[in-house]
Amino acid sequence: MRRWPDVPLARAAGLALGVLADAVLGDPRRGHPVAAFGSVAGALERRWWADRRGPGVAYAAVLVGGAVGAGVLAERVRHPAARTVLTAAATWTVLGGTSLAAEGTAMAASLRAGDVDAARERLPHLCGRDPSVLDPDGLARAALESIAENTADAVVAPLVWGAVAGVPGLLGHRAVNTLDAMVGHRSARYERFGWASARADDVAGVVPARVSALVTAACAPLVGGRPADAWRAWRRDAPAHPSPNAGPVEASFAGALGLRLGGRTVYPYGVQDRPVLGDGRAPAVADLPRAVRLSSAVGLATALLAVVVSGWRPRSGTERRGAAASEADR
Repeated sequence: MRRWPDVPLARAAGLALGVLADAVLGDPRRGHPVAAFGSVAGALERRWWADRRGPGVAYAAVLVGGAVGAGVLAERVRHPAARTVLTAAATWTVLGGTSLAAEGTAMAASLRAGDVDAARERLPHLCGRDPSVLDPDGLARAALESIAENTADAVVAPLVWGAVAGVPGLLGHRAVNTLDAMVGHRSARYERFGWASARADDVAGVVPARVSALVTAACAPLVGGRPADAWRAWRRDAPAHPSPNAGPVEASFAGALGLRLGGRTVYPYGVQDRPVLGDGRAPAVADLPRAVRLSSAVGLATALLAVVVSGWRPRSGTERRGAAASEADR
């Protein structure tokens, strides 16, 4: 018989173990489940692609629905220890904090060594911008903005969804975010077909992006910044950003680090003039390690919050009456 009090505790323990696994092991080098999902999504895109929204809606619904369905099946496991293990495995699968920090650190090392070619080759690991047109400072800015955005997408959002929805939330969010990265671009090919994936990612990221901005402001002193500066940049500058979720995250990072982000941004499919975020100087190579430290701090703080929230369970009416009766008998 299922013991409902064990459900939140198993979820909290699973999230904690998954975060620990990501910190110790990072992403698996081979056979990553997200890569397998991407292969399936790529194959389905080749079959279903059409320059219309309808096929794109069906594409996103089938893939995200399949991921959520797999999570629902995992949540039906009754034994608390098994639920804990499944939640831990799902959390480890979807988290990307350790890999993100490693990529940011490697980018900083390449730029400090003056190896611009190596930095340009590494940039696609972080974002989809055109590295061929970027100088060292431009590469540093692109990497820093990507670290900020991916802190929300690959760390904070999975933890938020895992805390409130367990394994279905973990897998569902990762599916949505992966599809957005694959087909959510505003390019000629994906303007219509990728519309549903992009909008689903916007909706799924609304709350996590704001959580990320709040936690970033709180962590600002750890990198020599002030929470008030992060808050001000977020509230003042984020609304002008074309992304409703990247704006708060990048603006809060800019304020926390005392930098100015945004400006002309070149993608393979076009150029965007991004709004200016923050009041400080333009980012330089030396700022990348600070951004990595801030990202790691935000991830750790969010993990602690997620474990506490997921493990909390309000007492039922029966439990409250039992506690009151126990007090009366004393």
